Amino acid sequence: MQQLIECVPNFSEGVNLNIIKQITDEIESVEGVRLLNVDPGKATNRTVVTFVGEPGPVIDAAFLAIKKASEIIDMSKHKGEHPRMGATDVCPLIPVAGISMEETAEYARKLAKRVGDSLSIPVYLYEAAAIIEGRNNLSEIRAGEYEGFFKKIHLPEWRPDFGPSEMHVKAGATVIGARDFLIAYNVNLNTTSVRRANSIAFDVRERGRVLRDGDPVTGKIVKDAEGNPVNIPGTLKAVKAIGWFIEEYGVAQISMNLTNIRATPVHVAFDEVCKKADARGIRVTGSELVGLIPLQCMLDAGKYFLEKQHRSTGVSEKELIKIAVKSMGLDELGPFEPENRIIEYLLQDAASEKLVSMSLKAFVEETASESPAPGGGSIAAYVGSLGIALAGMVANLSSHKRGWDSRWKEFSDVAENAAKFQKELLKMVDEDTRAFNKIMDAFGLANSSPEEKLIRKSAIQAATLHAIETPFRVMQLAFDSMDVICEMALKGNPNSVSDAGVGALCARTAVMGAWLNVKINCAGYDDKVYVERILRACDELVEKTNQKESEVLAIVHQVIAKA
Repeated sequence: MQQLIECVPNFSEGVNLNIIKQITDEIESVEGVRLLNVDPGKATNRTVVTFVGEPGPVIDAAFLAIKKASEIIDMSKHKGEHPRMGATDVCPLIPVAGISMEETAEYARKLAKRVGDSLSIPVYLYEAAAIIEGRNNLSEIRAGEYEGFFKKIHLPEWRPDFGPSEMHVKAGATVIGARDFLIAYNVNLNTTSVRRANSIAFDVRERGRVLRDGDPVTGKIVKDAEGNPVNIPGTLKAVKAIGWFIEEYGVAQISMNLTNIRATPVHVAFDEVCKKADARGIRVTGSELVGLIPLQCMLDAGKYFLEKQHRSTGVSEKELIKIAVKSMGLDELGPFEPENRIIEYLLQDAASEKLVSMSLKAFVEETASESPAPGGGSIAAYVGSLGIALAGMVANLSSHKRGWDSRWKEFSDVAENAAKFQKELLKMVDEDTRAFNKIMDAFGLANSSPEEKLIRKSAIQAATLHAIETPFRVMQLAFDSMDVICEMALKGNPNSVSDAGVGALCARTAVMGAWLNVKINCAGYDDKVYVERILRACDELVEKTNQKESEVLAIVHQVIAKA
């Protein structure tokens, strides 16, 4: 698997777009790095940049960006709402694919050493990359900020991990580390009071607030037997939060870092802030995402809010995202464009979904063209996705049927299951065409020398195997989806039973069509033992499919007769 890491440096400039552009140009100059997002904030005077790639190029791009920031950002003149200590305030690396946290941390240390040695900027390591005990927490390292670090850096316990033990007047100091995916998330309030916003932040953040004797604000701080302040923990795990006033918007916000989105998902954080704000007579008006968010976070949020409404969660990915955006007011301060804010959407290759991204008309016309692909295999997969989509429709209609309110969760679960089959079958539409194209590419290889002939034959056999396994997977998916279709014919809204029947017909067509593709590709595969085994498995699937289709149609005709 390709190793991928994400880098999310925060630069202390959010107003001058020319300065930001010079920094991002350095990042984009490195081959193999993809710039995903640039998110400037005027009030915070800070820009969060996100890019991804293999470790080597990412480290090179990060170094160039830090170098450029040190040249064109003057921290001695910097003002902003967000805590900061340097031109590049923090530069975390996040493992994305094919790489461990330990490996990512080692790359962070290499970057830190390079910055300290080459740029003479003091560098501190944090989170998984920390090498000195007590330096895991970013906020503790950054305490005192740029202005206070001119004294702090001379304390023995705050000697930098790399670079000089002297604050860089212009570039300040930098924190570099490796961490899990973090979501920077702000919740908007209908107040201008920073004090009240901070009270809510202290209510929810894991660290909570210090315990005071008597008045919670002016009372004496309570200390334990060892003389340390006693804290009252907040209600959310793995959450850091402060309150601030954003002049750009004219409102106060709760600014949060969700450091473990499994412990506290974004929708849970939003709802908890709503509860604590309401208890203080304040209303949440919306929220703001800083940087990017994983797709699953948005899908989980959409399902969470639909479940609160007792509505089916078995809806499209697009609908779940829309519900999440509207429920949390992510579009209050500006448009929320999923294609630019969800990390998977930014990483996906448009060519990998060429067919399924087409309109119905364009897909039909592409199929009818003189090009041999898409062919029967892709069509079989698409027909299968339509069949299970009909079952999902019946489930969703049933979950909202008047008088069936107590059964909404039962049908929601069915609809969600149907949506999974639909998504997998849609993937196979493009995958089958890719499989065919791989065979064509293999046949196009050089065929002159004995060595070339051997390479060509090996490539043809490998591509042929893939072209067999792909439609066989369609057969399996389409057949398995028939259990869901049958359930909806039997239990679903009787007014939609004919739709379940059509779904069964589509599923059978998908199985039979994919079967033909398996058979024709088996003719070109040399391993006859494998061919015999796969064709036998196909025959069994076809027999079971015909039986299941008859079962579903019998139910459909019975229900229609009673209508």
